[in-house]
Amino acid sequence: MEQQQAATPRPDPTSADRFDGLVDVEQAEAALVEHYPRLVRLAYLILPPGASRSRRVLAAHAVVQRSLPRRPTPTPAHSPALPAPCGDPDPAAAPGYACVRLRVLRTALGTGRRWWRWLPVPPPPLPRVWGLRLSPRSGGADELALEQALSALSAPGRAAFALCGPERLTEADALRVLAAAGVADTREALAEAARVATPAGSRDRSPVESAEFDPCALQARPTDLIRRRQHVRAVLAGGAAVLVCGGLLGLPGGGWGPAGADGPGGAAAPPYARNAAAQAALDPAKVTAAAATAWRSAARQDFAAWPARGDRVRDRELLRRALAVWARPGSGVRVAATPGTAAGPAAGPPQLLFAGVVEHAVVVLFHDGLRVVRYAEAADGADGSGGPGTTLDFARTDGAAGTSADAVVAGRTHGNVRYLTAPWVTSAQLVDLLKPDAAGRVVHRDANGLTLPVPTSAPGATCTAWPALRTGGELLTDLAEPVPARLTYGAPREPGAVSGARARTVWARTACQLAALRGQGMSAVNSWEFARQPLPGGAGSATWVCTRAETWRGAGSLTFAQIQTPAAGGRSGAAPGAAVARADGGTACGPRAPRVLAGVLWKATGGHPGGHPDGRWWLLAAGSEQVTSITATGGVRGQAAGRFLAVPAKAGDRAELTARLADGERLTTLR
Repeated sequence: MEQQQAATPRPDPTSADRFDGLVDVEQAEAALVEHYPRLVRLAYLILPPGASRSRRVLAAHAVVQRSLPRRPTPTPAHSPALPAPCGDPDPAAAPGYACVRLRVLRTALGTGRRWWRWLPVPPPPLPRVWGLRLSPRSGGADELALEQALSALSAPGRAAFALCGPERLTEADALRVLAAAGVADTREALAEAARVATPAGSRDRSPVESAEFDPCALQARPTDLIRRRQHVRAVLAGGAAVLVCGGLLGLPGGGWGPAGADGPGGAAAPPYARNAAAQAALDPAKVTAAAATAWRSAARQDFAAWPARGDRVRDRELLRRALAVWARPGSGVRVAATPGTAAGPAAGPPQLLFAGVVEHAVVVLFHDGLRVVRYAEAADGADGSGGPGTTLDFARTDGAAGTSADAVVAGRTHGNVRYLTAPWVTSAQLVDLLKPDAAGRVVHRDANGLTLPVPTSAPGATCTAWPALRTGGELLTDLAEPVPARLTYGAPREPGAVSGARARTVWARTACQLAALRGQGMSAVNSWEFARQPLPGGAGSATWVCTRAETWRGAGSLTFAQIQTPAAGGRSGAAPGAAVARADGGTACGPRAPRVLAGVLWKATGGHPGGHPDGRWWLLAAGSEQVTSITATGGVRGQAAGRFLAVPAKAGDRAELTARLADGERLTTLR
């Protein structure tokens, strides 16, 4: 190397063609390696002093290492009047060094960036020392004073100080270098640098050349060992989670991806489970179906004895879509479930009850032993994939037998419903509960047991009619659920069919109360006439009725008591009874507690035969057969032996009623 340098004539640093031509990558690399400490010190002085010394050191090294050009670069002579490094004997007076130094200046000043120069500078990706904290050695008072003075300068001011200081450029040369580096106001930067009062330093060197400002003379200390250990554990846990998720995504059959069974873009959401029972519940070939005559020899007549009916029972693609949507209803599927009914997938292959076209929809009815599930999609769908308009209804039916399994709602449109009746139902009639003396209208059914559209009660409408379906001697009514509720009449422990004149009359005045039971999951509603009380003044007799609605789930029953007084003026027909008490839950009027006490303030009117024309008020109370005495306290006081109480009162009076039973037990009013 020394011989080559001696044989090559040294060019004159002041000549005009000193930097003509290109600086190739090898020449720039040689200059960077040879003068690496000098370049790193230059970058260290220019970088903002706000960061920690360790990060500033790493950033300075990263700036210098990224300054190596990727291709031959024009010599700085092509920039406006760029000088060579000062001093002819200085080995840095070479085009390669001048080129690398200019790139270091531009990077450290941040002028090499464009719009992103305003973003905060992230930690340098390289070099990176794991587990060690590197920082320059500490200096004395002079180095500390110089560091504080430099921290008050702008980045161009620090660059001007470094060029005139360690780089030993003249003022004119420094101005040209700063201009080539992209500094807008070079003279202001030079003026800033001139205002720095540099301490004297030691006898051998200035403070800027000390170890305090030498990012290559470093001391190493470990980082936070406890935090590093925590980070390692967190990284290992995250890696394990990624491996587990990757394994799930790579499961056979698409993992969490779209299902192929119901087709891409269908109504079913991506699958979430892969096990034998779940897969069997999605296979239309494993759907069960009872024989056409199984109900004739079944131990009990329930939904399990229903045969599969409809013209689409062999449509595998339809069943496949219905099962997939049942297991994974997508966001566009309207899902409805009666209270207390689980809306999850089947535990195994369900039983098929019906598959066919009902009005303008394709309907599939399933039964899984606990629920009846109704799937419906548009009959005129272009792709049949179950898009918008697809519905899924769940209704709990555990324990359904006999009359409770006589029918299900197959379709519902424009105030009408179509029932699918059980195979053992021999006749169906439509009756209006509000007209107890009117004859029923025969409802025609097709070969599958599907009725023609019949009217149903509309929510929010005036109660002028209440349709019900009579199957044999039993009554069923639609309460806006997939399975109609059974209506009965009689004592709580032995309710019977609504067949006699008295039962029909009681229900005619009770039917409008059914509006409060819509969508509550009711399986049966029983009305019990527990007392008939003579009214004061010979105004006739009042009928006390307790109506109890039971749910499929057991809890959530509703009980209300009403009084049905004679029609005023002897008019034919009767208005709905007046509800006087209501209880949510409890056992009153049920088979476990077939007893009740109720009371009401009643006003006698002259319209009744023998009624009081002055319109007197009375407190009336009545109890079931077990009641032996009734006592009124509070705003109205009185006592009567037996099941009835009639005490004069005033409008707005409030009273507390209690009764004694034959066994001495105390009974309060329904609440």
